[in-house]
Amino acid sequence: MKMKLIYTTIILATLGISACKSHKEKEVAIGSQDTIPVKVISLKVEDASHTISASGQFTTNDETLLSFKNGGIINRILVKEGDAVRTGQLLATVNQTEISAQVQQVNLSYQKAERDYNRASKLYKDSVATLEQMQNAKTALQVAKQQLDAVKFNQNYSEIRATSNGFILKKLANDGQVVGPGTPVLQINGANQSKWILKIGLSDAQWSVLKIGDGATITTDALPQKSFQAKVTRKSEGIDAQSGTFGIELTLTDSKVQGLASGLFGKAVIIPTKSTSGYSIPYDALLDGGENEGYVFVTNDDKIARKVKVQLGAIQNDRIIISGGLENATSLIVSGSAYLTDGSKIKVVN
Repeated sequence: MKMKLIYTTIILATLGISACKSHKEKEVAIGSQDTIPVKVISLKVEDASHTISASGQFTTNDETLLSFKNGGIINRILVKEGDAVRTGQLLATVNQTEISAQVQQVNLSYQKAERDYNRASKLYKDSVATLEQMQNAKTALQVAKQQLDAVKFNQNYSEIRATSNGFILKKLANDGQVVGPGTPVLQINGANQSKWILKIGLSDAQWSVLKIGDGATITTDALPQKSFQAKVTRKSEGIDAQSGTFGIELTLTDSKVQGLASGLFGKAVIIPTKSTSGYSIPYDALLDGGENEGYVFVTNDDKIARKVKVQLGAIQNDRIIISGGLENATSLIVSGSAYLTDGSKIKVVN
């Protein structure tokens, strides 16, 4: 019995020693994982002139919305979308019953003022009317003449005529529709004579680095084998409330472009002449990247990793420009970041 007890004690002691040994081995393994091998690169400020990619729609520099000067009921629209038109061609008319009545009414007033003035002039010569009465009659005649000219002018603009040779882009109203003064009825352009423009929207950061005259290359799926050279010709001075972007116009340098149509989509690669300062880092080093911000791991002593927030700039192939956040860092961790947390111990293995 005593021998059995001794044997049991020896077995338990052996198991206890093995457990302690196994626990120490785990502690050593865990301790060895605290120092994470990483690769780093040194950081330095660079001047980067990056390209800007954007898309937009083609239009011309003389697109015009045509409308009636006076409101009324559209009598007839004589064209449809896509029609070619000539300068002075009649495009649409409005019912002239109302404007004709106004012309007749003002014309009668003018005739009365003319009779009054002639009568006052004769009476003044006969010393029956005073000079003041004759002058008042003359003023009334002049006012009636101006009113008649104005109403006849409005009558002449109760129809729409083409302002230049071109094409009807859009038909914005139909026969019998009631429209107010200045309500767009037709959209026209002079595609045979004018320069093509690509209108695009950019972010505030992209807008700020561009200036008038910067070059661009434009492509479109409608003409897959061609590319067009263009220049920045206009920068909007305010934001577009609908899209939340800043408008840019790129004008094609070739004035004789065939195969384009208003409304086609085009892709532009713009090359700013203005360079920006920043840090160019591999895209893989970026963590939790958002629209304008992200995180990276840096180290200043090659022993401790620090997680810092950075401001993002333009993307260039597999690299990205960092515009802020790395001013106080000396090295960027580019490999092993997935295993790091802020304050992790590291070992540089470049």
